[in-house]
Amino acid sequence: MNKLKKCNNISDIRKLAKSKLPAPMFHYIDGGSDDEWTLRRNTEAFNDYQLEPNYLRNVSNIDLKTKVLGCELELPFFLSPTGMSRLFNHEKEPAACRAADKFGTLYSLSTLATTSLEDIAAETSGPKMFQIYILKDRELTKEFVQRCKKSRYQALCLTVDTMVAGNRERDLVNGMTMPPKVTSFKNFFSYATSFEWLFNMALNPDFKLANVAHRVDALGNGSMALIDYINSQFDRSVTWEDAAWLAEQWDGPFIIKGIQSPSDAQKAMEIGASGIMISNHGGRQLESAPAPIDSVAAIRDKVGDKLELIVDGGIRRGTHVIKAIAQGADACSIGRGYLFGLAAGGQAGVERCLSILKSEIERSMTLLGVSKISDINSSHISRLAKLPGNYPT
Repeated sequence: MNKLKKCNNISDIRKLAKSKLPAPMFHYIDGGSDDEWTLRRNTEAFNDYQLEPNYLRNVSNIDLKTKVLGCELELPFFLSPTGMSRLFNHEKEPAACRAADKFGTLYSLSTLATTSLEDIAAETSGPKMFQIYILKDRELTKEFVQRCKKSRYQALCLTVDTMVAGNRERDLVNGMTMPPKVTSFKNFFSYATSFEWLFNMALNPDFKLANVAHRVDALGNGSMALIDYINSQFDRSVTWEDAAWLAEQWDGPFIIKGIQSPSDAQKAMEIGASGIMISNHGGRQLESAPAPIDSVAAIRDKVGDKLELIVDGGIRRGTHVIKAIAQGADACSIGRGYLFGLAAGGQAGVERCLSILKSEIERSMTLLGVSKISDINSSHISRLAKLPGNYPT
């Protein structure tokens, strides 16, 4: 706990997570695809924008309330769906869910979670979203919808950018498998010296993909490469017609995650989506995809106010959230940031992450001269001129 208190920003929390995790687990959170240009660009792109403050405004009370996905949140960001939290901390998904509830924001559960959607629904009364894929087993997709309705999830999120797993070379180099397995002397040493993680893994050895284990026994014959599992289950034949079918089945707030172009945003609106998560999967899928912050304005111009836009990717500072909203986003979501917190200290680590971002947003809004999230607009942001030598050719 003392180490968490000494963390002043998300970068500090990342360093603490790295010190606690075996290399395969840390690099699974931290890595991206191919040369990781997109991964780096997701965060670096925020530096291409500057905030323009207005002074002599009444900023004695800062209100972070944000309405999105049919919910009123206490923060302008929420927790993105991330898979297999048990890999990073024995408190796994419930810890993140409780932290989100404590801060009055939404928790998103992944299909590839290590806790069932029913158990997460029972964990807190706070708002929740379930992230879904249209798998080769279409009956399982239908089952997810019914289970989410029964468990009173507020929103459903369809991820569309994983027709095949990205080329995540760090995972190959570090021997990442699920469940964790020693594959070389190098990662044996890494596992053996991660004492706290190893102790908790020994006490709580059960590892399963809780939402699919009853239908897809992917791990029944032992460990397998993560990429092999993804490639075996995801359906490359999915089209907009399938997305429309899912939206109709759900009949509630329906988000499509992975949209990056105005034309796809238009299609999402036409098939009944209520919003999109502008995302490149954290730089883990298509290398050289645009950074989400760079896509917001064009998408907002295309769809007007007919879709909720959520920026997902690269958020490391409160100013990043403010810049995304100034560009036209309704809210942001964070994945890596809170996973670093989970790895660093379970629920307390996630809470520290949320607390840091909340404080940064409040402070920055005060200095910007705005008292409410809804007051942030395009007048508060401008793009820097490109300087020679600062951009890849």
